[in-house]
Formats: sequence, structure tokens, C-alpha cells
Amino acid sequence: MSSSDSKKAMVLVTGATGFIGKRLVAALAAQGIPVRCLVRNPKSTLPPCAEVVHGDLLQVETLDRALEGIETAYYLVHAMSGDRAGFERRDREAAENFVAAATRQGLRRVIYLGGLGEEKDDLSEHLASRLEVARILQRGPFNTTYLRAAVIIGAGGASFEMIRALVERLPVMITPRWVSTRCQFIAVRDVIAYLVGCLLHEQTAGKTYDIGGPEILSYREMMKRFARIEQKFIKILPVPFLTPKLSSYWVWLVTPIKPSISSPLIEGLGNEVVCHDDEIRKVIPLRLTGYDDAVREALEEAGALPAEPN
Repeated sequence: MSSSDSKKAMVLVTGATGFIGKRLVAALAAQGIPVRCLVRNPKSTLPPCAEVVHGDLLQVETLDRALEGIETAYYLVHAMSGDRAGFERRDREAAENFVAAATRQGLRRVIYLGGLGEEKDDLSEHLASRLEVARILQRGPFNTTYLRAAVIIGAGGASFEMIRALVERLPVMITPRWVSTRCQFIAVRDVIAYLVGCLLHEQTAGKTYDIGGPEILSYREMMKRFARIEQKFIKILPVPFLTPKLSSYWVWLVTPIKPSISSPLIEGLGNEVVCHDDEIRKVIPLRLTGYDDAVREALEEAGALPAEPN
């Protein structure tokens, strides 16, 4: 299917009301691509041009209608947003239900956004679950495009809001060794550009791509640069005895992120997450957004960017 054909065919977006999903729906609509959104809450606010179907990936009987007549679907669902207990089981069940329904309806392509991390790594439960979902989708009879990202910088994103809250509320931070872990962040607008680009470039079907920004930074560097942009004082004191699990407890106290989300994120900070290749840039060449610009854009969107000093 050519890019012009892609513009004619309706696509399905699961997780359409989430941090990535709502931006993707708007971007697809801006390209003139018809969009159907699978939502659990029928009162969800979505662009008026989007078709909305009520359903739940954990209720397999609700999925056939959502997938009927669809050739390409975006899979953006992660069960971590609910109770933490058993999120891996819910992720697995949701992916298996989706594959079963997609098989019945003859789905041709899936585009999945997961996390960076290798099976040989000692992955956190969060990253391991995202990898397992990818493997379930890849076993389906359709072509799965698997995009692997680390920290996504954008207003409303859990990782961004967690870093923001730590910088704004803890001028002196006692942290575990994970502050030295390297991470290849990516701006949310670049993630959306890649997601749309994969739909428009048929050669990405069935491929796996690492996606990341132009810099590799430690979490300490990210927090310090964030503080500089916000004109905040911050001092970070790493100590060897504070484990990620222990540090997750004080993160609960000082950030607005729900424990079901913040705890798995914190526990995953011990994993180095950097891109192993840049093959996607040969197909979708982007001018990637630097860290400082990504943070400024996110703060502007949130209405929280301080005035520039005179």
C-alpha cells in the first residue's frame, strides 16, 4: 500500500486517550487520515472527526467491531495505568485478546510503541512486560512494526512529570546509583512523527526500530538541565545503599504520579536504555529535538515555563 492509499484507509488507535494516543489521533487527523478510536470510557474527549468505538482489550467480545474493516492498528495500551498488582498479566491478556480479534478480522498491520531493553538484560517488570507484549504481537499473522523508545519528554508523560516534580519539590535529593544510568530520551513530537511516518512508509511493516533523540544523558544530567531551564537550585547526592525500590517510596510522596506507575518506572531506571541503531532515520529522516528544547516545549505546553532572565 502506498502512502496515498494509507491516507484513504481508516486506522484504529488503541489507547487513544493516553499521553501518546491523543497526540497521535490529532496528528493523523491533520494528515487527513480517517481514525477510529477504541476507548473504554464512551465519554472520552476526542477530535470530532474521529470515529469512537466503546470497547476494552480485556473484554474480547468488544473488539471485533473496533477492528472490522481496519487494515492498520496502533497498539498503545499498557495496563500499568491501573492497579500495579498483576499489570503484567493484564498486559499479556490484552495483547492476546487483540491478536485473536485481529486474526478474525484479517488485520494487515500493527504499529506498536514499546520500550528499549533486551531479553538478555535484567529488565524491570515494566520493561519486561512491554517486551512480552511485542513478542505476542509479532506472533500474530499480521506485520508488526515495533518502535522501541526510552524516556519520552512531553507534558503529561509519566517520566517527564516525575522528573519535573523531583526538580521542583526536592532541591536536595538523596538518590541511588540509578542517577548515573544512561538514557537516550526522545521528544514526544518526534515519537508522533515516527508513528505517523511508519504508517505512511510501507517498508517499515514487520520491522523493529530503536527511536531516540540526539543525546544520551544520565538521569542526573537530565535533572540538572531541567533545573537550569526552570531556574531552580538542585543538588543530587547519590548513595550506594539506596535501592531503586526504596527510592520509589519517597518518589510516591513528592510526585503526582500514581504509585502504580511511578514504582515500575523507578525500578526500571537501573536499566541503561540507549538505541543500538538508527535504521529508522534512513526511512523517516527527522531533525531530532534536543533535550533542552524538548523540555521547554513540554513546559510551554503545560504553561509552566519561567520567564527568561533579563
